[in-house]
Amino acid sequence: MTGPAMSPLDRLLAIMARLRDPEHGCEWDLVQTFATIAPYTIEEAYEVADAIDRNDLAALKDELGDLLLQVVFHSRIAEEAGHFSFADVAAAISQKMEARHPHIFGAETDDGQSREERWEGLKAEERRAKGATSAMDGVALALPALLRAEKLQKRAARHGFDWPDREGPADKVREEMAELAATETEAEQLEEAGDLLFAAVNLVRAYGVPPEDALRAANAKFECRFRAMEVLAQKRGQDFAALDLESQEALWRDVKASEPGKAP
Repeated sequence: MTGPAMSPLDRLLAIMARLRDPEHGCEWDLVQTFATIAPYTIEEAYEVADAIDRNDLAALKDELGDLLLQVVFHSRIAEEAGHFSFADVAAAISQKMEARHPHIFGAETDDGQSREERWEGLKAEERRAKGATSAMDGVALALPALLRAEKLQKRAARHGFDWPDREGPADKVREEMAELAATETEAEQLEEAGDLLFAAVNLVRAYGVPPEDALRAANAKFECRFRAMEVLAQKRGQDFAALDLESQEALWRDVKASEPGKAP
């Protein structure tokens, strides 16, 4: 039974327990597993990021609720199997955050490290405590490939395996472009295309730019310009898809020139 007298969190936990009740629960919720709901968890995290990008606080509240539901769902499945509960999840993250901020929750120390160095050092200790044997351990396979490439490179860089300047990764990009152009088979193309993208991440990282953020912004800019091209073509009585590439390029230049801050 749920009701307004319960705290919002307790109410949500009770709702999930009811949905998973073997006799009176929801047929769809009952058959779900960690694996089947994992894609929804990832999707909800992206929708949170999208709401933030759009500065839509009403949507952010809703999306954070959807993401919280995913945590509750996973926790309920684990509790039913006797592994852990939502309370255990909350306790574990609380302990972790306190351990990672000894300068806030523990004795004040001045070890000469920056906040980022201290944070990474504590996370490395946590990975070793869990049995990690490589600097690459713990970089989640489910991460978007671009973000995972950046994390792998950062891990390597913290162990000294990194270019000392921007020229190294820039040369590597040019090298990988040439190797991709020289490929002859689909397998070679796949491999060299991957090497090129990985090298591009390294170059962007050398400028201190988060690759995922940069590509997301580029995607948004391209989509906005393409939609504007379609609208402009329609205003001119043209069928955009029927135009040749030269005419489409002309529309692209017109749209780009019309953007704020762009030269006419």
